[in-house]
Amino acid sequence: MKPHLTKSYFIVAALLLVCVVTFSQDVIRLQSCKNDLITKQVDSLKTFYSKDGFSLLKEASISMESEFEMPVIVPLTEGSWYQFVFIGDYTSRLYEVRMYDWDEKQVIFQQKRWGDVDGNIISYSYIPKVSEFHMMKPVQVNKTKKKDLCGYVMLFKKTQSDSGNVGTKTTP
Repeated sequence: MKPHLTKSYFIVAALLLVCVVTFSQDVIRLQSCKNDLITKQVDSLKTFYSKDGFSLLKEASISMESEFEMPVIVPLTEGSWYQFVFIGDYTSRLYEVRMYDWDEKQVIFQQKRWGDVDGNIISYSYIPKVSEFHMMKPVQVNKTKKKDLCGYVMLFKKTQSDSGNVGTKTTP
């Protein structure tokens, strides 16, 4: 074989190897989960917020890993009243939600621990000052179960007919 052909084969093989390694890296993939206790809590909260004048915009069950944030990006409209809910696996010991605006400024931080009243549920109201995307990052910490932790996120919006109560805070 000619030396320049050997060199060409080596370069092509090296590029192919780099491509394979680059594209085979772990990617966060959203997978749903099922937990009967969380399902009951979800149903109860949907009823509670619908009676309080909120409509459900988005919801998802998500399979999570302990100590890893699961980013959820949502478009929010200026002046609208939103209610965010995160429900974590009941066996976890710590639950946190951070929310950031488009400029990556943290606008919400809430933390709950196992043993708190409704400790696996974090719920908060938010009225954005400008229309833009926001990122909610729920995380839960579990000492015994590191993978396949069930989590559930919901986004509610106050309906126009009840928007006169925007100044009041609603918690279940």
